[in-house]
Amino acid sequence: MPLGERYGGDKSESRYCGVETDFDDDIPNLLSFNIHGGFDFLLATLMNPDYRPSLLGDDTSRSHALPFAGSDLVLSPSQWNSHVVGKISSWIDLDSEDETIRKDSEIALKQEIAWASHLSLQACLLPTPKGTSCANYAKCLNQILQNLGSMQLWLRIQLDDSEYDAAERNPDHRGEGQIDSWELWNSFRLICEHHDHLSVALDILSSLPSSSSVGRWFGEPVRAAIINTNSFLTNARGYPCLSKRHQTLTTAFFNHSVQIVITGRPVHNIPLGASGSSSENPIEGGWRHPLKSYLDYLAYLYQKMDPLPEQERFELGYRDYLQSPLQPLMDNLEAQTYETFEKDTIKYSQYQRAVAKALVDRVPDENATSVTTVLMVVGAGRGPLVRASLQAAEETERKLKIYAVEKNPNAVVTLHNLVKLEGWEEIVTIISSDMRDWDAPEKADILVSELLGSFGDNELSPECLDGAQRYTSFIQPVTACKLYNDIKSHKDLVHFETAYVVKLHRVARLAHNQPVFTFTHPEYSTKKSNQRYKKLLFNIPGDTGSALVHGFAGYFDATLYKDVHLGIEPSTATPNMFSWYSLYKYLDPYDT
Repeated sequence: MPLGERYGGDKSESRYCGVETDFDDDIPNLLSFNIHGGFDFLLATLMNPDYRPSLLGDDTSRSHALPFAGSDLVLSPSQWNSHVVGKISSWIDLDSEDETIRKDSEIALKQEIAWASHLSLQACLLPTPKGTSCANYAKCLNQILQNLGSMQLWLRIQLDDSEYDAAERNPDHRGEGQIDSWELWNSFRLICEHHDHLSVALDILSSLPSSSSVGRWFGEPVRAAIINTNSFLTNARGYPCLSKRHQTLTTAFFNHSVQIVITGRPVHNIPLGASGSSSENPIEGGWRHPLKSYLDYLAYLYQKMDPLPEQERFELGYRDYLQSPLQPLMDNLEAQTYETFEKDTIKYSQYQRAVAKALVDRVPDENATSVTTVLMVVGAGRGPLVRASLQAAEETERKLKIYAVEKNPNAVVTLHNLVKLEGWEEIVTIISSDMRDWDAPEKADILVSELLGSFGDNELSPECLDGAQRYTSFIQPVTACKLYNDIKSHKDLVHFETAYVVKLHRVARLAHNQPVFTFTHPEYSTKKSNQRYKKLLFNIPGDTGSALVHGFAGYFDATLYKDVHLGIEPSTATPNMFSWYSLYKYLDPYDT
């Protein structure tokens, strides 16, 4: 049973909670017990833990049935696929010093993954590497991944302290064999060449690393978080609950579509028939799953999250989706593109505010009826900036004369119809021309444009626009495993060199962003070059530990007029504006 529903049609994978189980050769009964107990899927051991290939002779192994937990026929294909995640034997150690264990491990690993693939499981949980070296384990797994179908492999990794955290907590043992679990994961996935079917399942312990250390995992392909019952505290009523930091982390997992799995024995004495912290559901026959109170608490955390705003729901499909930036100079935009951007009412209200302030500053009240301000909209599109400017004139009771300059002949048709429909013929003059070729009949008092890209200067400014008064671009190093894999899959230089527009979600922002280029308009000099170069040094917090930089996120902030601004730089971003997503520029993975 899903944990809840944050909004109509909520399809987030994080709604589904699993439970880790011990080996049981009666899979149908095991599944029924846990599904009726409220869980959505099992983390189930596929092979009898006593099995070792070396214990079987060569002759018997050919006719001997492997000790899997039942036949594939004991469940329907949809049950295997929807309700079971396979768990590979935990004894497996492919980097063992013992040759017999190493060979047994390799054989068993291949057998169990082959069986899981035969069952059409969606995912399999791999055991945590046993030591600091996992080269042979990763090499064998990389070979398996090359011929694996659609099944995901989750590598189990403990969410423990970075080397910096460990040294701070225990300075007497600084540098003595401390393992940063992220380092273990990173060395493993590098050998597996960032394979997109290899993911992470994080073991959540009772103590958590620093926020910076935890934050780097949100740029990694984390699919599951396994929370042990001994990580739960006890509230005043005797029920399980999580610490504030664990609550924050769990909520972040929910927001990143990470599925929660509960593991361990019940450690809270809940009276039989009592209900958990969030539900008062009657329990049929008085029976209650031993871990139901933990499940109820997670459901409570999920349900108390704020529902996703309508805009966020609209943007779900764009999260971490690579889009090539628009090229309005080279291409004529389509009607559907114009319509999408015209729905951004927040953006145009900012433009209206800026124009209104500029009109009031330029024309005193006593001259409002006698002075006409010449306003030019360069890149008028289908007219939203023209409308915003006229609304500003009406609001301030100032007179306007507008030139609407647009190079797209298809948009010009719409502009002419709009002017005729609204009765603006005496106010608005439409110019069907590239702004660079147009010889204006008079000087503009106010210049209006929205030709900024996600990085400020990556569309038509400043090349065509030497209007915002001032704008600054920013960059920030990020871990973005999904974006890296999406670009890598194309295997050509063009995609590696493209700066993409992305609704960033599964990323870890490793350091504060820094300003790059600032452009101030108007620029009257014809000799000043727009070529820029900047060298920046980013300081990643010391308690983060190691991290992999997959590229840079780019933002901008623009001053339209005086204190009216719009932008996407995270700390000052214009609320609820969706015309611009962040820029993402790929970088060959760099280990910090």
